[in-house]
Amino acid sequence: MTDMWRLLMMLGLAGTAVTFLGSLALWWHNDERRIRRALGNVLRSEPEAMIIAQGRGRGAGFSFASGLIAVAWDRGEWCLIYRIDEVVGAELIIDGQVVARAFRGEPRRALEQVVSSADQVTLRLLFDDPKSPDFELDLWLRGDEARRDDWSPRAAISEANRWLARVEAIVRRPARPQAPAAVASPAPAARIAEAPPRPEPRRPAAPPEADDGPPWDGEPEFDFDAEQDDDDRRD
Repeated sequence: MTDMWRLLMMLGLAGTAVTFLGSLALWWHNDERRIRRALGNVLRSEPEAMIIAQGRGRGAGFSFASGLIAVAWDRGEWCLIYRIDEVVGAELIIDGQVVARAFRGEPRRALEQVVSSADQVTLRLLFDDPKSPDFELDLWLRGDEARRDDWSPRAAISEANRWLARVEAIVRRPARPQAPAAVASPAPAARIAEAPPRPEPRRPAAPPEADDGPPWDGEPEFDFDAEQDDDDRRD
């Protein structure tokens, strides 16, 4: 009987551990958390604002601390990074019609109608980048009501409107001043020309001439005996 209770207790603990680990894995791999982690990594700081397309693995966020905005898809596996000043505007699209927008250099076009139902609600972000000029987030699609009870077309439109206001605040920010151009260093030739002239090599001085003494020191002495012998020989 004791062994039976021990076995049941071990089975219960194992089941509890498996349930806990499964719940932890689901929590860790949740779309929102994965996208938040991915955006935090590429933005180099915690996103100050973030929007998630639930069930489609897409999201976007920005950080004024790093001056960057990033978009993510495939549940954060892929991201694109832009500078804040590259944001051109945003559009709210409902069932294929642009119903609100905020663009740089023009007044914001606000949503003028109350929408309670829709088949598709999309937020489109636009950037000053020829290669990747826009990014779309489908915040609501037909069939989402079967997957989420806390989400609706009205909630999706409200969230998109909040992001339109954020984008409007971004595009109205003054552009950052350009960094002053670096002063070019002088060319090597100029530096060489300004260098002091190299002194010419000095020639070694000629060795001093030997002193031979007075001129008479080199003349032969007069031999009086030899002169006397010559006179006797002539006689």
